[in-house]
Amino acid sequence: MNSLDLGKLGFGGAGIGNLYRAIPDGEALATVLAAWDAGIRYFDTAPHYGLGLSEQRLGAVLRDKPRDQFIISTKVGRLLEPNDSGGRDPEGFDVPATSRRVWDFSEAGIRRSIEDSLERLGLDHVDIAYLHDPDVHDLHAGITQALPVLEKLRSEGVVTAIGVGTNSAEAALECVQAADLDLVMLAGRYTLLEQPGVPLLDRCRARSTGVVSVGAFNSGLLALPDVPDDAHYNYERAPQVLVERARQLAAVCRDFGVELPTAALQFPLRHPAVVNVTAGATSPEQVAMNAARMDASVPDELWDALEAAGRD
Repeated sequence: MNSLDLGKLGFGGAGIGNLYRAIPDGEALATVLAAWDAGIRYFDTAPHYGLGLSEQRLGAVLRDKPRDQFIISTKVGRLLEPNDSGGRDPEGFDVPATSRRVWDFSEAGIRRSIEDSLERLGLDHVDIAYLHDPDVHDLHAGITQALPVLEKLRSEGVVTAIGVGTNSAEAALECVQAADLDLVMLAGRYTLLEQPGVPLLDRCRARSTGVVSVGAFNSGLLALPDVPDDAHYNYERAPQVLVERARQLAAVCRDFGVELPTAALQFPLRHPAVVNVTAGATSPEQVAMNAARMDASVPDELWDALEAAGRD
């Protein structure tokens, strides 16, 4: 694995791309600045997030910071092409559909994707490039076409590290076995609630591939100390059986004086393959809360109790 030090907590940029709801520019920029002030030095974004808005907002803050003091990742696989059909973005971001996403795993497409990202960010390089959601488009093409391109870009020094970002532990495992990846960004598949990603993480450890854990709150199900009836899981309303399971975990945490989201945020780092937990935020207050939860003291006995509860 490349020796980039991401720190324990990273900042995820989907929220400042207006995921689900629009937030004003000032609030978005204040959120990024709050992450910097909290000591976060790893920032992740993607063209997909708000049709480039996340990259623009992230860059507006970071390009005024010393470039050697932060690490930034973006993603390839989707190009943004002009779109004159009007309306709003149909893929969950509250932005005008002035662009449309076009899958492109070719070398020319990936090189252009990085160049376009650098223009939106206002930076001269990104540190990490992830292939974004190859399983959503064409996993075989991702493995045989896109990943070799990323390996080439790394050898050329265009980026320092490469990886894959996906919600599928199975797809990520195929990518890790097929290419020399520095990192895997795994969303929602190694959390306090569920751990289907364990075979992937064990393989990553054997290959010295670092894992960046995202989605530690499982789309909101683990985000509050008291789990509400209308909690979300995988971006939809959570099934009642999972709501009850999350409440059981919350009760165990409460017995040890720890809030459920604190345990959820720290849990992934207990696996030796996980090098960072990246969490999104849409306000300075959320950033401060995430940072405080990551630094909070959690007794070892809680982890033992949670493991025992998981076997029940």
